[in-house]
Amino acid sequence: MRVSVRSVYGGEARYHEPMHRYDPAEIEPKWQQVWEDQELSRASDDPEDPRPRFYALDMFPYPSGDLHLGHAEAFSGGDVIARFRWLQGYNVLHPIGWDSFGLPAENAAIKRGIHPKEWTYENIEQQAASFKRMGFSFDWTRRLHSSDPEYYRWTQWLFLKLFEMGLAYRKNAPANWCPNDQTVLANEQVINGACERCGTAVVRKDLTQWFFKITDYAQRLLDDMDTLEEWPEPRGDGRRGRGLHHPPRHPVGRHVLRVRSRAPARREAGGGRRGLVRRPGARGSLASDAAHQPGAGREP
Repeated sequence: MRVSVRSVYGGEARYHEPMHRYDPAEIEPKWQQVWEDQELSRASDDPEDPRPRFYALDMFPYPSGDLHLGHAEAFSGGDVIARFRWLQGYNVLHPIGWDSFGLPAENAAIKRGIHPKEWTYENIEQQAASFKRMGFSFDWTRRLHSSDPEYYRWTQWLFLKLFEMGLAYRKNAPANWCPNDQTVLANEQVINGACERCGTAVVRKDLTQWFFKITDYAQRLLDDMDTLEEWPEPRGDGRRGRGLHHPPRHPVGRHVLRVRSRAPARREAGGGRRGLVRRPGARGSLASDAAHQPGAGREP
């Protein structure tokens, strides 16, 4: 059936075919399969590719279950940037990975009575399927899992280099300790003074821990801020950086997206601001020095 529509200004009647209802369950899988088959989001390795390169890196989700609304919100921003640069003619590298190593996987395995590898990798596959269903522009040929030996062998190598340089050291420091589970807890895992899993009262316990002397390079990091040729930020008013609306200047990408926290810098004893001299024109903020302490935050 055709529908007759006559202009309110008079004139001949025009006939239009009725609009079909949008069915996401039918349309979206079809075109997502086309995108995957044609590898539309794959970055080119060809050294002769004339396009400037852009590296769009999102945080790696932790596979504690399937994706939730927070993931959709967080990853949409990075996806917009990657697609925008792609439309501008960049050779965009937009990888995806999973931060799948650490205490949460062990806790989940204990709770379910299964091996942590089984639980972790099942969730990774479920999250990957959900990402694809939402149509994110990840380069799936660049996929990482931090729990894979071929990945963490390099973090181990890096730690050994830091240790050899005297930048990794051990000392006693307090941490959150659950006497029942016999484990260290991140601050977020302590609810009203109790372990979020078993409800046992948490105590502060001195434990031998590893620390990194990151403040040994604090002044150098501040000084070298002036050597950055571009420092774009996600704003279009031109007040800081070149902004995302400017065309590229370099044949090889040096473009970085920075998202700055508005939280005030920490100034606890041992913080990294004392004795540092900010050079005129230096940009950015200096995080407090700190060594990674179990209990100070969730494991990666």
